[in-house]
Amino acid sequence: MALPLDEAPHALDPEPGKSTPQEPRPAPAGRLQRLRTKVRGGWRRSAVAAAAGLALAAAFPPYDVWPLSVLAVAALSLLTRGRTFRQGAWTGFAFGLPFFLWLLDWIRVIGPDAWVALSAIEALFLWALGGGLALTSRLRCWPLWAACLWVTEEWARDRLPFGGFPWGRLAFANTSSPFTPLAALGGAPLVTFAVALTGTLLGYLALPWLRRLAARRAAPAVEPAARQAAEPAVDQPADQPSSQSGQRGRSGEPVAPAAAPRPRRRVLLPVGAGACAALIVVSGYAVPVPTTSKDTAKVAVIQGNVPHPGMDFLGRPMQVLDNHAAETEALAAKIKAGQAAQPDLVIWPENSSDLDPYSDPLAYERITQAVRTIGVPTLVGALVDGPDAQHVQNEGIVWDPISGPGAHYTKQHPVPFGEYVPYRSVLAKVITRFQRVAHDFYPGKGTGVMQLGPARIGDVICFEVAYDEIVRDTVNDGGRVLVVQTNNATYARSGQPDQQLAMSRLRAVEHGRAVLIAATSGISAIIRPDGSIESRTSELTAASLSADVPLRDGKTLADRLGAAPEWALAIIGLLACGAAVLIERRRRPGTGSAAGTQPTAEPLSTVAP
Repeated sequence: MALPLDEAPHALDPEPGKSTPQEPRPAPAGRLQRLRTKVRGGWRRSAVAAAAGLALAAAFPPYDVWPLSVLAVAALSLLTRGRTFRQGAWTGFAFGLPFFLWLLDWIRVIGPDAWVALSAIEALFLWALGGGLALTSRLRCWPLWAACLWVTEEWARDRLPFGGFPWGRLAFANTSSPFTPLAALGGAPLVTFAVALTGTLLGYLALPWLRRLAARRAAPAVEPAARQAAEPAVDQPADQPSSQSGQRGRSGEPVAPAAAPRPRRRVLLPVGAGACAALIVVSGYAVPVPTTSKDTAKVAVIQGNVPHPGMDFLGRPMQVLDNHAAETEALAAKIKAGQAAQPDLVIWPENSSDLDPYSDPLAYERITQAVRTIGVPTLVGALVDGPDAQHVQNEGIVWDPISGPGAHYTKQHPVPFGEYVPYRSVLAKVITRFQRVAHDFYPGKGTGVMQLGPARIGDVICFEVAYDEIVRDTVNDGGRVLVVQTNNATYARSGQPDQQLAMSRLRAVEHGRAVLIAATSGISAIIRPDGSIESRTSELTAASLSADVPLRDGKTLADRLGAAPEWALAIIGLLACGAAVLIERRRRPGTGSAAGTQPTAEPLSTVAP
C-alpha cells in the first residue's frame, strides 16, 4: 500500500534583515468547517496508520508474522516524518488504537467497555511516540533516535499507570525471530531497539522512492532533469536546505549556492543504511545462548482443567482442586505401572486450589492426599486469606509429601482492576462490576526463589512474566529454573495464552533458563533455555507433561546489566526530542542566537511531505 504524500507547497522565507508586513487574517472559520478541513487533509494518512497498526497486531501470537513488526515500524516512521508534533501525535494514536484493540481482543470477555478503555489508554503512549517521532525526524541520524523512542515508549508503558501494562512490546512479537538471541545481551529492550532500528532504516531506504512519487504527483509535466534537480538529496537531513539560492550574508552580499551533494554520497548512504539493517537482522545468530548445565531435574507439570472457561471458571467449590489432584493421581498410577518416569518435583498452576488450604480442612487434606500419592514435593497455587480481612494473597506453596506446606511465594504485582481495585471506595459505587473483585490482592515483598526437591526454582505468577525486573530479580537471587504459574481460564482460546507463552520463550533466552509453564486450562509448556518448546498442552483439556530440564547457575549479560540498557536508550530518545525542540526554537526569526538570520529549515508547524 503506498503511503499518502501531501502536495501542499511550502511558504517562502522572508529576506534576511527585512520584516514582512502582516497581511490581514481572514475571518476564522467555524469549528465544524475547520474540523472538516482537517479530516479531508489527513484521512488518508490516518487510514494508512490504522492499517499499519493492524499489521503490527498480526505480528504477535496467535498469528506470529514477526516481519510485520519491522514493516509497521517503518510505516509509522514515514507517516510521522516532517509532521508537526500534533500531526505526529494524532498519527501515532491512529496507529495505536486499532493495534491495541486487536491485540487485546481477549479483554472483551470482561466487558467491551474495559476492552476499549484499556486499548485507548495504551494508545495514548503511541500518541506520545508519534509526536516524538515527528520532532526527531528533522535531526541527523533520525532512524537512530526513532528507535530509541520506541524503547522510551515501552519503558513508560511498562511502569505507568498503576505499575504499567507491558503487553504489545515489539520484543514480544519477536520471540522466535532472528532478533530473539539479542535478549541474552540486553533483555527485551534490546530486542525492541533492534526491531525498531531495522524498521526505521527501511523507512529511510524508502524515502527516495516516496520523493520521486511525490514529485510525479506534484508536477507530472516537469522535465526529468528539472525534476531531478528539484528533489532533495537522499542523504540530506531534513534540518539542512536543499538550495541556498537567494540567501544573503550579514553584510547583504549574495551567498553563492551550495555545491550539490556528491553522487557518490547519494549512493553510499542508502547502501550503508541497508547494510546496517541487514547486519542487525543477522547479528542475533552470532549471540551465544547458554544452554548447558551440570545438573538436571526430572519435572512434571500438571494441567487439571476447569469446568468451563470465562469469568465464572471455578464451578462448584473444590472442583478445580479436585481436577488437579485427580490428574496428579493419574500420573502416579502411570508411574506405578511403568508407563511414566518418576519425577523429582511437580508443578501445579496458579489457583489450582480454589480454596484456602490453611483455613479449609477439606482442601488441605485433598492436596496432601494427592502429593503423597505422587511422593515428591509439589508447588501448589492457592489463594490464601490475609494479612487482614480485606485482602487475599496469590501464592505458590511448596507442599512436601511428609511435612506438608512450607516455603511460599506471594505474587508481587497484582493486576489493577482485576486483582485489586484502585480507589475502590469511589469506583465500586460507579462501576458495579468491580464488586466482583470481593477482596484486593495483597502484594508480596520478595522474589519467588524456593527450594523444591532438588531444584532451586524461581517462581513468577501469571502476568508477572511480562515484567522485566520481576523475572530478572528471580534469576539474580539464585533461581536455577523458572516457573510460571498461571490461570488463563478466563481467556481460553482467545489468543492470550499464546501471547503469554511467547513471553516465556523470550525469558528463557534472556536468562538462559528452562521455563516451566503450569496453566489451569492451558497452555502449559516446558521450554528449553534456547527458547524452543520441548512439549506443550492443548487448551481446555486435562494433561500432564514430563521432561528432564537443566538447572543452571550461570548468568547472561542481560542479567548482569539489568535495566541499564533500557534506561540508556530511553534517555537518549528523550534527549533527542529535547534537542529537536531547542534547535527549532533557535531557528525561529527573532529568537535565540540566530535572531536576524534566515532559518535554514522549515519550522515544525509546516506540513512537510
